[in-house]
Amino acid sequence: MKALQDKIRNEGIVLSETVLKVDSFLNHQVDPQLMLDIGHCFAAAYEGEGVTKVLTLESSGIAPAVMTALALQVPLVFARKQKSLTLRDDLYIEEVYSFTKQVKSEVAISRKFLSPGERVLIIDDFLAYGEAAFGMARIVEAAGASVAGIGIVIEKSFQNGADKLKEAGYRVDSLARIAVLSPDGIQFVEG
Repeated sequence: MKALQDKIRNEGIVLSETVLKVDSFLNHQVDPQLMLDIGHCFAAAYEGEGVTKVLTLESSGIAPAVMTALALQVPLVFARKQKSLTLRDDLYIEEVYSFTKQVKSEVAISRKFLSPGERVLIIDDFLAYGEAAFGMARIVEAAGASVAGIGIVIEKSFQNGADKLKEAGYRVDSLARIAVLSPDGIQFVEG
């Protein structure tokens, strides 16, 4: 997706060879038009796949996921990272590791929001090693639903998350695939 690549080149900040900061349009401040375009891209890719629900992980995945759900005209559910007084019982819970935050955390979804037989499209902001995507896929499968695919806004192709997910049998569609992060510039995987 050229508009996303341009945004990454123009506004992304390379913090290291493995960390890209995109808080001006995705992780802190959100560019609504770009998120709408991203939603339409994912919806077009999964048109005809029988998607009944979109799933993401709070919080940076919510903006692209809500636009995808809107375009597909299906509900969005997001996995919560912190339990609250209103989210205590009858939960699907998985432990996931965040590469960016360097911590493990439990993510939870109320069982009432995922049903057997549903076709769930997982949307996430970044893909590094695939831990968050695997955690969400395990929750989907524990509910008796199936993963229609995993849509990623920004994939760090130099890390092995996409390969591991594909080897596990999941369809992965990434809108921007980064080959190299360096202070001299960002190189994308072409094609």
